[in-house]
Amino acid sequence: MMRSWRMRTMLLLLLAALVVAMTVIFLAMMRMTVERQVRGDLELDVRHSLQTFRNLRQQRQQLLLRETSLLSELPSLKALMTTSDYRTIADAGAGFWRLSGNDFFSLQGPDGRLDAYYNSGLQLTRQSIEQALRESINSPEAPRLFVFDGRLFEISSRALTFGSGEQITGLGYVTIGYALDEKVAREVSEAAAADVEFVVDGEIVAGTLSQELRQKLTSSQGELLHGPMESEEMELGGERYLASSVQLQPETATGGAIQLVVLKSFGEEQLILAKLNRMVIILGMLAALFGVGLAASIARTFTRPLESLAAATRALSEGDFSLRIREEGAEEVRELSRAFDRMRGHMQKAQQELLAAERMATIGQMASSVSHDLRHYLSAIYANAEFLANPNIPVEEREELLEDVRDGVQGMTDMLDSLLVFSRTGMALELQSVPLAALIERTIGAIRSHPDARGVELRAIPSPQITVQVDSKELRRAVYNLLLNACQAAGRGRGSPWVSIETVLLPDGLSITIRDSGPGVPSAIRETLFQPFVSEGKQSGVGLGLALAKYIAEAHGGSIHLESSESGYTAFIIALPGERILKEDSRLAMEER
Repeated sequence: MMRSWRMRTMLLLLLAALVVAMTVIFLAMMRMTVERQVRGDLELDVRHSLQTFRNLRQQRQQLLLRETSLLSELPSLKALMTTSDYRTIADAGAGFWRLSGNDFFSLQGPDGRLDAYYNSGLQLTRQSIEQALRESINSPEAPRLFVFDGRLFEISSRALTFGSGEQITGLGYVTIGYALDEKVAREVSEAAAADVEFVVDGEIVAGTLSQELRQKLTSSQGELLHGPMESEEMELGGERYLASSVQLQPETATGGAIQLVVLKSFGEEQLILAKLNRMVIILGMLAALFGVGLAASIARTFTRPLESLAAATRALSEGDFSLRIREEGAEEVRELSRAFDRMRGHMQKAQQELLAAERMATIGQMASSVSHDLRHYLSAIYANAEFLANPNIPVEEREELLEDVRDGVQGMTDMLDSLLVFSRTGMALELQSVPLAALIERTIGAIRSHPDARGVELRAIPSPQITVQVDSKELRRAVYNLLLNACQAAGRGRGSPWVSIETVLLPDGLSITIRDSGPGVPSAIRETLFQPFVSEGKQSGVGLGLALAKYIAEAHGGSIHLESSESGYTAFIIALPGERILKEDSRLAMEER
C-alpha cells in the first residue's frame, strides 16, 4: 500500500510521526519526573512524620521523667506510703493522680505489690497491670511502652525512699504514664499531615484510620504490621497510600513488638497529577497540531517542486509539451527542473522531425500504392478506349469494353472516396432507418458482380427482420470491404472457396460475422491488420479496406475485430450497439432464437 502513497504523504506522515513521538516521549518523561518528584516528596513527608512522632515522644518521655522525679520527692506521698495500709493508700492516692494529670497512676509497695492504680477511660484490670509494673520498676531509667487490656501506655517508674546514704529505706514505687490513643494519634497526624496507626503484635490498637480501612489494612498488609518497612505503596478504599512502619519497642516477655505505621495519602498529589495529565494532554495536542502543521509545511516545501516535475513528466508522456515547470525548492531540484526543460525542448524538436519524416514516409507509401492502382485502372481504361476507337469492333464487344471502362472508373472512384474518408478528421454520418435484411442483400448483390467473387460460393444466412438506424451507404461500404477481402482470401485457399455472412441479435446489440475458407491472416500483420496501407498477399489494393471498415464501425459506436484465423477458416465480426436497433418483429425474432 505504501508504494501507492505520494512522496508528500509519506514525508508528512514520517515528520508528523516523528513530532508526535518526540512530543509523547517528552511529555512521558516530564510526567515520570513529576511522579518521581511527587513520590519523593511523599517519602520525605513520611520520614518527617516519623521524626515528628519521635520528637513528640521524646518530649513526653522527658516530661514523664521529670514528673516521676518530682512525685518521688513529695513528703506527703512518702508519708502516705509509710502507712503500709493499701486502703489508706488507695483512698489518698487519687488526689496525687489528679495532681499529676496523667492517664495512668499507680503506687506499689517495696516488694512491687500493687497498692493502688488509677487510669482515665475504661477501668483497667489489676491482673494486666501487675506484671508490666514489675518489669517497669526493674528498669526505671527510661519510660517503657506497655499494653494494658488492649490499650497502649508509655509509663515511667521511680522509687520512693526515706533517709540518705546507707540509711536509705525503700517505701515503694510511684508510676505514671500517658495513653497512646486516638488523641495522641490525631496530634501526630495533624503535625505530620499523615495518618498514623499504633500496632502491637500485628494488631492495631489506636490510630486515625476508619474502622473499615483498619480492617483492610490488617487483612492485606501483614508484612507492614509485623516489621519495619519503608516506602510501600498500597491501596485502601480506592485510595493510594505511601506507607512506612518503624518499630517502637521490640517484643518482650510481657508483650509483643510495638510499631508505628505512617500512611501518607496520594490524594492531593493525585489531584496535582490529574491537573498535570490534563495539561500534558492539552500540551500534547497543541504540540501535535503544531508538529503536523510544521511537517505539512516542510513536506509541501520539499515535495511541491517534485510534484510539479511529476505533472510535467505525465504531460510529456501524453504528448503535451506546453506545461512549464517553475524553478523552486532546493538547488538540486531547480537544476533538475532546468535539465527537464532542456530535455523537453530536445524531445519536442525530435518529435516534430519524426512526425515530418513519418508524414513523408506515409505520403510516399500512399503515393506508391495509389499510383500503382491508378495505373492499373488507367491502363485498363486507356486500352479499352483504344479498342473503342476501332470502328470495326462489333457492338457487343463495344458494350463489354464500355463496361470494363465503367468498372475502372468505379474502382478509381471508390479508391478516391476511401482516401477522402481518411482525410477528414471526423465522419459525419447521415443516419436513416433501413431494414437490415435489405441492406445485407444489396451488399451481397453488389459483391457478386465483382470479378474477385467469381467462383466463390456466397452463403447468406437469413438476417433478422429488424430496422436499424445507420448510415446505409457507409455501413454497406464496410460490409462490402469485408466481403471483398473474404472473397479474395477464399480464392487463395486450397479447398473449394466459400464466404458466409451471418447477422445475429445479441442482448446488448447486433453482430455481423463474415467467414471465409482462405489461408488465414498472416501472424506478421495481425497486430496492425486494421491500420491503413497494411496489405499482404493481394495482387492489387492499397490496404484501406479493413481500416475503412473499422473507421465506419467505430463511427456508429461499434467495433470490428478478428475472431478467428486459421487455414481454412477466418472470421471477422462487426459489432453494433443496441441503440442502433429501432424495432424488431417479435415473431421472427423468436424463430431466430
